Amino acid sequence: MGSGPLGAAFARRLVGAGRTVTMVEAGTQLSARPGENLKNAYIYQRDPNLFTEVIRGHLHLLSVPSSARAQLAVDPSAYPELGTNRSSARNAENPDQDPYRNIPAAAACYAVGGMATHWTCACPRHHPVVERYRGVPDADWERYYGEGEAILGVSRHEFDSSVRQRLIIDALREEFPELPEGYEVQGLPLAVKRRTDNPRMVRWAGTDTVFGALADGGEERFTLLPSHLCTRLVRDATGSRIAYAEVRDLDRTCEIHVEAEDYVVAAGAVLTPQLLWASGIRPPALGRYLTEHPTTFCQVTLLQDLIDRAATSEQFGGQLRDYRRRFPDDELPIPDDDPDPNVWIPVTEGRPWHAQINRDSFQYGDVPPHVDGRLIVDLRWFGQVEPRPENRVTFSDTHTDVHDMPQPTFDFSYSPQDGARLHLMMAEMLRAALALGGFLPGAEPRFPTPGLPLHIAGTVRMGEDPLTSVVDTDSRVWGIGNLYLGGNGVIPTGTACNPTLTSIALALRAADRMIAAGG
Repeated sequence: MGSGPLGAAFARRLVGAGRTVTMVEAGTQLSARPGENLKNAYIYQRDPNLFTEVIRGHLHLLSVPSSARAQLAVDPSAYPELGTNRSSARNAENPDQDPYRNIPAAAACYAVGGMATHWTCACPRHHPVVERYRGVPDADWERYYGEGEAILGVSRHEFDSSVRQRLIIDALREEFPELPEGYEVQGLPLAVKRRTDNPRMVRWAGTDTVFGALADGGEERFTLLPSHLCTRLVRDATGSRIAYAEVRDLDRTCEIHVEAEDYVVAAGAVLTPQLLWASGIRPPALGRYLTEHPTTFCQVTLLQDLIDRAATSEQFGGQLRDYRRRFPDDELPIPDDDPDPNVWIPVTEGRPWHAQINRDSFQYGDVPPHVDGRLIVDLRWFGQVEPRPENRVTFSDTHTDVHDMPQPTFDFSYSPQDGARLHLMMAEMLRAALALGGFLPGAEPRFPTPGLPLHIAGTVRMGEDPLTSVVDTDSRVWGIGNLYLGGNGVIPTGTACNPTLTSIALALRAADRMIAAGG
């Protein structure tokens, strides 16, 4: 259940071991190759700002509080209760959501490939002390991180030729000399490869990358069913195994039963516990210990001093001489086709946050017209929230979402300790921003809406105690021998780094455990 990169990691491993896999996905297929990153299109690489609306158009908000504002502009003869409909399925609002405890930007992507149809491809490893779950042996982390990086094609060097990347790295290394060796300012680990046939372009990894040969079709042991929603997992008489899955064909509005030896739910950190709740599988920790990545954000225009360095430094001499020969009227000493920078400051002990300095497509942070994009860089710092059982997502037995599944409702807040860390994180971002440039009007430093990074985790967390976790260290649901979970929801620790690589590592490990258990 779920066709994002985590479901694809399970499928790839299981088919490779000789298993037959059926994958169901509520969304449709948006590209010729299933789950391709839509950012690979030429127009979005030429102008990343255009991709912002693609991202917005594919995100479905999960919990929108009902509006308490009176509809004063309505025709007096209209139905008097207009605007006060209490059914969430009718107007996409959730009457149970407290707006002050919400994660307003939390969203799902209903599509083959899930969020990987538009993700940023950032793939850092979690810090071994600050973030990593200690219930998995170090040798397993090393093995499965390495395998995940190989599958995704993770590299820190695809943007090394960027003039701006080298300028930013040099400037920030001067500003942050205290960072320890190995954790200094460097290229961001990305699941991306520069194209050899057209070096101006790259190929961003998507779920099709994780599928590997399965994305090419022709594998009889793999079936992908778009527009199919799993609505319930039905247990056998013992209650200790799943007997079949109820799946709704959304195109034909009919229901089918799928019987299998094992079941995997990898539908995201909110929709995975939603399916368990709808199935009557409700362990004490379900939906609890929710974490997310609070962020700080700003955009700056590069300092004149940095631009002058580009114009006078010998390390850029060859690039600039060739560019000026072709475009003598361009006064800016940065080639028009200069790759966008992708710079990283890793998590370190005492700094439970990580930083990305780049120019990428996000659903926030637009560049205004008439500003040369070569002068603009985005700064995003991602912080850590400690897992607490009171931070959670719950599911209604009354109200339903767009797919007639139990409506999710968030109950989330930052602790005083979280707030203190975020304050320090903002201070560090300000330090970096002032070392690079001046603030772009309208993009001054701020804390964006909670949930915008789309990195909710912990809702079906891994652990060694069934009272405080949903799955064991093999990613198997406690008490149900043939049900495994995948995705960011499994991660049990407070983290700051992007979670996808860690979730793929855990999915590959779980698939191996499933294969071993099945003989």
